Amino acid sequence: MDLATVQGWESGRRPLANIRAGALVDLRRRLPVLGADPAVVGLLDAAMDADRIIGASLEPPAADALYPLAGWVHTRDTAHMIAWAVNGTPPPALAARPAPRRHGAVATAPLLSAQDRAVFFTDLRNAVASTASSPLLRRQALYLASYDPAPDASAWMAHTLHGDRSALPIRGWSPYWAQARSTATALARRGDTLPLLDFIDRSIADNDEGEAANLNYWAYWMGAVARPQADDSFMRDRDLTGWDAVTLLRLLSQGLQEAPGYTDLYAHSLWALLTARPWLPQAAPALADVLAERSALILDSGRLSPRSRRELSTVHDVLRQGN
Repeated sequence: MDLATVQGWESGRRPLANIRAGALVDLRRRLPVLGADPAVVGLLDAAMDADRIIGASLEPPAADALYPLAGWVHTRDTAHMIAWAVNGTPPPALAARPAPRRHGAVATAPLLSAQDRAVFFTDLRNAVASTASSPLLRRQALYLASYDPAPDASAWMAHTLHGDRSALPIRGWSPYWAQARSTATALARRGDTLPLLDFIDRSIADNDEGEAANLNYWAYWMGAVARPQADDSFMRDRDLTGWDAVTLLRLLSQGLQEAPGYTDLYAHSLWALLTARPWLPQAAPALADVLAERSALILDSGRLSPRSRRELSTVHDVLRQGN
């Protein structure tokens, strides 16, 4: 590969997504052979999706339907890549890795300029405010706006989220379920956890469709579902097909440790997963041991709602008894 081409990719002068599809496939296969970490290579898709989303906001397409956020449900890896670009926080999958040596005038991180960040978040706010926006575009733009570090972002987010009555939790499943979930988690990201607790109580707990939608969404969001989804309808699969339960258990276990702001949602989701798949401790005994230790530490911390404490205690007991 020509050295100038590689330097162009690294500096951003030549977007990797602009190369021929066959060349990109070949590159993804060759990089691990040459010593690249397969886990990092596996993030190329999320990085290019983040580029598409940010690029569409910096140079809006002619129609809302052409926005990437309007025709595809994005994943956690993509959201983490966008967060890296707008606030400098590296994705958890990369945070512990040493920074690579760089040569010449190459940025140390993919952080957008202050001007581009302002344009990006202004476009997200406009998508949220527009009555012409599709529900999927509006929902996903609203969630990504929670990454905005601007001084007025918290006030705008609170006003927008609390003023949207369609996003208020409704008992069990409704056409607004996914939007309400994104709304509650976005508020939790900004430090307001009460709407998330209310959403768990009213729209997930003790409702078969709500419980299934939550697990299906987790599986897709965290990468346990390989197929991309064009809309939110996949969440209504009450048979919980299309993803591996052990993989989801592992991912929820990691999230329980990495995302303290969502502990209550993780606790309920783990309880629901073990209720639906009680054989998991026997299928993954080592993972069950690790999760039992993590749940014990969180229970000792005392930072849980009554429901979460009760459910996480059940999770801990099931893991200990079943392994």
